[in-house]
Order: sequence, then structure tokens, then C-alpha cells
Amino acid sequence: MSESEAEQTVTVHVKYGGVEQTFTGSVNDVWVGVNRFFSELVPGFDLARKVTLTVDLAKLVEDFKDVIAIAPEGPELLIPRDRLTDSEALQFYLLGAYVGCRLGKLPSDVMSKEQLAGKLGKNAKITATRLGELVKDGRVVKTEEGSFRVSTIGIRKLQEELTAIKTEVW
Repeated sequence: MSESEAEQTVTVHVKYGGVEQTFTGSVNDVWVGVNRFFSELVPGFDLARKVTLTVDLAKLVEDFKDVIAIAPEGPELLIPRDRLTDSEALQFYLLGAYVGCRLGKLPSDVMSKEQLAGKLGKNAKITATRLGELVKDGRVVKTEEGSFRVSTIGIRKLQEELTAIKTEVW
């Protein structure tokens, strides 16, 4: 490569959505490569983003600030327990564990059946039955260790149902 060709060589490094690519060559070759990268890759990312279920933690905290609180001992309900169904209460406790873990206030986003039974104030059989229903519905996930966590779709459904729950409770 002559000195004039080396001077005309361009290198562009592109990083988008976890994908990185470096383009080196003439200005025209790099321009074509970068444009192809964006025209082929970005629409795929945009489509994937539209159908990928994600949780906006800031919105979640804002939505549920009057419903759950994170104490050092674990999640607590801020609304009267007797105004909620057992399933709603279980979901809120697990949501509190999720939020508490994401905020670095709790060590884990899972709770055992025994912890949940204690929070619920019900025996283990009733708690296990409600948890089984929530797992079957996809709102809760049972871990390999036998503990439980709220699922991403469970969080989305709780957010959608929040207005109705607040109306019934308050």
C-alpha cells in the first residue's frame, strides 16, 4: 500500500445494542459497510425491542410506591392485607423482593414457600396451592431450589391490573 493510499484509509468502529463491528478501507468502502450495517441490523433490533418484554425499574417503583415497601427484613405491603386476595398478596410480596434485589436492598429476588406463608399468614398448604396456581398462570416462576420469583409477564400483568386493585382496596 502506498503512502497516499494509507493516508486515505478510514477505520470506523460501530457499537450498537451489544453488537460491534469495525470497518477499515477506503472512504467509499467504509461508508457502504457502515450503511449496510445499520440498514440490516438496526431494523432487526428495533423489531426485537418491540416484542421483547422488559421491565422499567423506575416506572415499576413509581407504580407500586403506595403498595409495597422494601424493609431490611424483606418486602412489606402498604395496603391492608385483608383487602387483597391471597394470590394478589403473594404477587406483591414477590414483586417487592424483585424490586428490592434490583435496587440492591435485598440479597435475592426469590422467596421460599415458608417465607411467603409467614407473610401471608396462611398455612403452607394454602400458600402452596396459590403459588401453584400462579406458576401455572405464568405469573410466578418456581426455581430449581424450590423458591419462587415473580416472572416478567407477571410484573406486566400486575402493572396492567394495578388501577383495578387500587380502586378495590382504597
